[in-house]
Amino acid sequence: MPGWTGWLLAPLHALALATGAKSFRDNPVLGSAALNRMGLHIARKRLAARVAARRRARLATALPPADRAAFDRDGYLAIPDFLPAELFARLRAEVLGQQTPAREFVDGYTLTRLIPLDAVTLPRLPATAEALASPRYRALHDYIGSHRLAPHRFVQTVFSGIRDAPPDVQSHFHTDTFHPTVKSWLFLTDVPGDAAGFTYVPGSHRPTRRHLAWERRLSITAARHQDRLTGEGSLRVDEARLARLGYPAPRKLAVEANTLVIADTSGFHRRGISEGSACRIAIWAYARGNPFTPWAGLGLAGAGGGKVRTFWALQDALARLTGRGNGWRWVGLRSPAAPP
Repeated sequence: MPGWTGWLLAPLHALALATGAKSFRDNPVLGSAALNRMGLHIARKRLAARVAARRRARLATALPPADRAAFDRDGYLAIPDFLPAELFARLRAEVLGQQTPAREFVDGYTLTRLIPLDAVTLPRLPATAEALASPRYRALHDYIGSHRLAPHRFVQTVFSGIRDAPPDVQSHFHTDTFHPTVKSWLFLTDVPGDAAGFTYVPGSHRPTRRHLAWERRLSITAARHQDRLTGEGSLRVDEARLARLGYPAPRKLAVEANTLVIADTSGFHRRGISEGSACRIAIWAYARGNPFTPWAGLGLAGAGGGKVRTFWALQDALARLTGRGNGWRWVGLRSPAAPP
């Protein structure tokens, strides 16, 4: 039986059903074995997909039919030569030439570095600001994310093979959440086939009947799952099971610089396994709206403010108070390509 604090928070846990809340472990309603045995998790997943399809229908006219068809089929797009060559050259030079306060995280054999592209950094990066304001860039994120919502954007550097350790947690096949959502990478460097290329299971943004049956069974025990991230709603799956769920083989993307890779990360994906030391640098973006709102939005909620920095500051303050951090830390001035 829940304690008095559980009963006190019960209304909030119930209200979270109408939001993008996903953690089975932290919400006793979402993680209830009895409710999920009756189909609660799958009902939320199906409803979110239907509402997202209606929002996308309203946003579809902003994209060429070929882009829509390829995304609707596969769940991702890889668009080479995304920016005009002259604009990309200016963007790349100014991003790689900057030294900016950066945040880093080491997990497994990988170090990830993030530099926010926001109101603090973008005024010094005019070509980058121009590229990220392009109508096609925005339209792709709106449609795939199913919300007219400005994405959060960062310069992301991924160094693979920095130490003798297993691959990082992003290298396991997983879904980010239960509802359609968007992430993208505009690559500033080539990503060869033996590096940590983005890997996606084509069509997995549209669950098969076997997928839904597997996810329903998993939701019943997810709150107690031994894998922490699965318990938090980012479901992990092994490669052998993917075929049993009815999906084709995963595709690991080897791309050249100036390729935009953009995907619905409610489908199964991972950071590819690197066969040695490697470095990839991209402008990484993501957006995630409320999955149950019927309207697509007005696109007024910008990502140029201090939301991410405020969130990070709160995380750091909590880590200092509790002595338990999540591994991310500010490391001073860094350029994106500076060795770890």
